[in-house]
Formats: sequence, C-alpha cells, structure tokens
Amino acid sequence: MSLAIVWFRRDLRLRDNPALAAALANHAQVLPVYIHAPDEEGPWPAGAASAWWLHHALADLAKLLSARLLLRHGPTTDTLLQLATATGAAAVYWNRLYEPAAIARDTQLKRALRAAGLQASSHNAALLAEPWEVSNKQGEPYRVFTPFWKVLGARGLAHGPCAVPSLQRRLLSVQRVAALAPVALDEFGLLPAIRWDEGMAAAWQPTRAAAEARLDEFLADGLRHYRDGRDLPGRDWVSRLSPYLHFGQLGPREVVAAVRGERVGGEDFLRELGWREFAHHLLYHFPHTSEEPMDGRFAVFPWREDKAQLRAWQRGRTGIPLVDAGMRQLWATGWMHNRVRMIVASFLSKNLLLPWHEGARWFWDTLVDADLANNSLGWQWTAGSGADAAPYFRVFNPVLQGERFDAHGTYVRQWVPELAAVPDKWLHKPWQASKGVLSEAGVVLGTDYPCPVVDLQASRERALAAWGKIKNSR
Repeated sequence: MSLAIVWFRRDLRLRDNPALAAALANHAQVLPVYIHAPDEEGPWPAGAASAWWLHHALADLAKLLSARLLLRHGPTTDTLLQLATATGAAAVYWNRLYEPAAIARDTQLKRALRAAGLQASSHNAALLAEPWEVSNKQGEPYRVFTPFWKVLGARGLAHGPCAVPSLQRRLLSVQRVAALAPVALDEFGLLPAIRWDEGMAAAWQPTRAAAEARLDEFLADGLRHYRDGRDLPGRDWVSRLSPYLHFGQLGPREVVAAVRGERVGGEDFLRELGWREFAHHLLYHFPHTSEEPMDGRFAVFPWREDKAQLRAWQRGRTGIPLVDAGMRQLWATGWMHNRVRMIVASFLSKNLLLPWHEGARWFWDTLVDADLANNSLGWQWTAGSGADAAPYFRVFNPVLQGERFDAHGTYVRQWVPELAAVPDKWLHKPWQASKGVLSEAGVVLGTDYPCPVVDLQASRERALAAWGKIKNSR
C-alpha cells in the first residue's frame, strides 16, 4: 500500500487543505506529522502569545485526526527522512509558507527528499494567489495596494475550497503511530510556565469549530456593519478571524466562498483580505523588509532611545487613554482592534520617536495573530517607511481619533477602568479637565492614572523636524 507523509505546519485544518487532499488522491494511506523546529524559523521564532495559540491548535488538530497526528522535534529534514525510512513512505506533501527562513528551509528540504528518491510535493493553502503570480505590466512586483488588488480581483480571487476528505482507514493506526516514537505536545514547551494566559483563554478558543462559529457569527451580524463599524473599537463589528487564518485553521478560500454574494459589507471585507495577500506579496519579493525599511531614507532616520517611554507604551501607561486602552487589550487578550493598532504604532514611531522595530518585536511577542508579513507591512506603513505607506507627516492624533471613533468611551472605559467616571468630553484628554471634574470622577493624575509622557503637539513637531532631516536624502 502506497504511503505518503503529510507535513502540517500553519495549515491546521482538514477542509481546504491541498497537501492533504493531494496525498489522499495519490496514496492509499497518509501519516500526518507536525515537527517542532523553532531553530529553523530564523530571527522570528514564534512569540509567547502565538506559541500559546499553536499549542491549543495542535491539540485540536490531533482530535480531528483521531489522535493520529505524529508530533516530533526537529531538525525537519532529518526527521522526515527518518520517518520515510521507518514507514516506507513514497512521498512527502506540505503546504507552502512564504517567510524568508521558511523558503530557504523548504528549498533545501525538497532537494534532500528528491535526492533520497522521495516525491516532494508542496501546495498553496495560505493565499488566494501565489506571490509570483501577480505582477505589473513590466513583470515586477507591486508596491502599491490598489493596482495589486485590481489585478488580483481581475484574475479571480479563488477556486472553491476543497472538501473535507474521507479519512476512514486512510490514516496509520494508533499503534503504528505510537511505534514511531511521538513526543507529547507538552514537551514542545509552548505554554507559559507562569500562567499569564487567563485573559487569552477567556477571549479565544483556538479550534477549527470556533473558527467556523466566528465566521458564521461575523456573517450574521458584523459584516453588514463592516464598512463603517470596522473603525469602532468599542463594537464587535470586525471579523477577529486573523489568528485562525494565520494558523491555517481557516483558509482564505473558505472565507471568500462564505463572503461572496453578501451585498452589504462583502466587498469591503474582501478588500481587507486583499491587504493580507499584499503583505505576503511584499515579504516574498522584498524579504529584507521584516528588518529594514523599504524606503532607504529611513535607514538614517534619527530614532530616539528611551527605555522608560518604551516600557510605558508596552504596559499601557503613557497617559494617553486610547493608546493605553489598546496596549492593555493587547496584553490581556493577545489581540488589538486594527484602528487602534495604527494609532498606537503612530504614537510610538512619531510622538515618541522610537524605532518601529521595537513595536514590531513587541507585537510579535504579544499578538496571537502575529504574522511576519502582516506585522512588517503594518509597522512600516504606519512609520512611513514601507510600501504604499502613510506619509510620515501623517501623525494620528489619539485624542481626535478617540473622540471620533470611541465618542462615548466604550472602549477606553473597558480597558482603562480608572477613567470610567470621567465625562465623555474629557475622557480622551483627562489632562485638560479641571481638578474638580477629575476629583468628582475619583481621578488624581499622576497617582490613579499617569500624566502624558509627551505633549502631543510638541512631539508631533519634533517628528516632523526629524522627517525634514531625511526626506531629501538618497
């Protein structure tokens, strides 16, 4: 009986899994394998919040595979070759990843497998289009989103998702899997030794069933409000699908199939899904942008170093309510509303004049949906140094943003409860309120809540002066 190994990574689902479907179409049996090899992830191994999610997602996948998911430690190439020898497997199937370290590893792996006489077959489960399939008329990659999105839409967003395969009698028996020396999931060390994850556990269920339920819930209520509601952090009108998409518990083709035909909000949401595609397009073609600015002028930008202000930002203690609310939401739940992500990123890279790299690293460690492509694009976009970036002189004013998008303070009051009794008029700028107003609200600035770490207007002017020093450089 012909046997294939299916190597799972960030494609932790059965439906719409092209590698699994191809293996089952061409072989009588399959061995599902997950190999923990953090040393092969280059400079961006999974952060603490992502590791937490991965642990639970792997536990869920093992259940979906009737406890026949083989867990092993790396190195990947040696492990797969050993398993192929032990099982007599003829082929190894997997779905592609697009980070620089993953591409380098997979290229070497494919060469080694084929040299050993094995079939090596990789597939696309993560994107609507491969990064090399979309280019401009000169055959070059896009740097601006809108023309990229038009071309992607014109070629067709996706074929329908693959069905859930029939796995009955197609998986190796539990006894044979046990004979291959699996390791226990707990041995990967993905969960925190000190249990700081209660907030994430309350906010998320990292399972395939929860992904499907969240998509259904969003389609039933959030999507029709999405066009305007996506900017309101106090309302639940965004999808919250990003961690499920990142870990492949839900595929983008599944989302497109579910959203298409929805008249209200459908196209707006698909466009946001397009930004995810654009992020991967950029990282593939410009792999240095996870570490270096795409706009070379920013290589000499006069960033500051201020550990105290960086720490205040990380902990949500800047004295700017909307910024602090976002950072506290991130710390507690591993997620932050997208509008607020832009605001806190602007505050760090412009008002504090601290390097965007510091923010990218903090998000990487604290986000359950930390994705190298999306993270790099988002931070460089806000800092003004990336592709299709917001101009550096666009500095988000967190007071005006709060008054516009959290007018009644629903979001700020949830995450900055010490300001809960401050009237709406002063909630986003409590330093401007009179002592009487603050006293009535039970707030003493500097004691109950921090004074602002910077003056917003003065720090904006400082940022523009810094931009002036490099804008004409080459």
